[in-house]
Amino acid sequence: MTSQSGPGQGRADPGLDAIMSERSQLINLAYRLLGSLAEAEDAVQETYTRWYAMSRQQRDAIEVPGAWLTTVASRICLNVLSSARVRRETYVGEWIPEPLPARTEWISGRTGGAAADPADRVTLDESVNLAFLVVLESMTPAERVAFILHDVFRYSFAEVAEIVGRTPAACRRLASSARRRVRASQPSATPVAQRAGIVRDFKQAWEAKDIDALIGLLDPDATATADGGGLATTFLDPIEGGEQIARAWVELARRRPGNMTLLETTVNGQPGLKARQDGVTVTVFAFEVAGDRIKHIWVVLNPEKLRRWTTD
Repeated sequence: MTSQSGPGQGRADPGLDAIMSERSQLINLAYRLLGSLAEAEDAVQETYTRWYAMSRQQRDAIEVPGAWLTTVASRICLNVLSSARVRRETYVGEWIPEPLPARTEWISGRTGGAAADPADRVTLDESVNLAFLVVLESMTPAERVAFILHDVFRYSFAEVAEIVGRTPAACRRLASSARRRVRASQPSATPVAQRAGIVRDFKQAWEAKDIDALIGLLDPDATATADGGGLATTFLDPIEGGEQIARAWVELARRRPGNMTLLETTVNGQPGLKARQDGVTVTVFAFEVAGDRIKHIWVVLNPEKLRRWTTD
């Protein structure tokens, strides 16, 4: 982060480059908090608007501009999360976090240009997979902010308390509650190569309309959830049960337009699939794999959530 020393007029105003260098960190944080890159970018833009709305004297009084920006961005996200709960009650169908393609930069450590610690890198990678973001959606806004700031971005509870306006002890309890939710939802670890192989087998079985092979790849209690946002035709209620999902996917294969192609891809750092039609990505499929079976499929068709995929 950018820092300054010494009060008074001799102090240099942080340059545009120094302040904007925090943008990647802020986007990474806001996306994890909001589950929407569009909303994350809006929150970060509002953060910078507030910075430059201050007088030069007010900016000079801030010892660590990066910390100020993080605090303001987090508070903006907290407000957005509170209002989002109301908005999503009127959302058409299920709401799924915005999926992001592989080229998006996930990692932005707090140490500027220094390489992230490998253990932190794993934590950060896991914190953007769709299954993780879906669990975050079940948390209260305060739980989500406390957990992400402390467990993912390594802020102390004293720092988190200052950001969310609660005591360090209260923030510790919030993060602990959130952590229990995450642990309860985590499937057994499956190596990435194995997950990719299972998704590839699913794709091949789907294209072949092989219902028995699909059933064999799906957990008997698997669930499929779709998000069209009222802007794309899809099933509104989750499909439950491996056999029911397999039958639905065979029906989808029968209805698939001839100019649509199904491709393997990376969705939020995990093996996934995308459907392209006339060169445009129209659907993204994310998977949660437990052991050697698919436990959950998230299907995103809402075109507003697929803008990042148009040139992937």
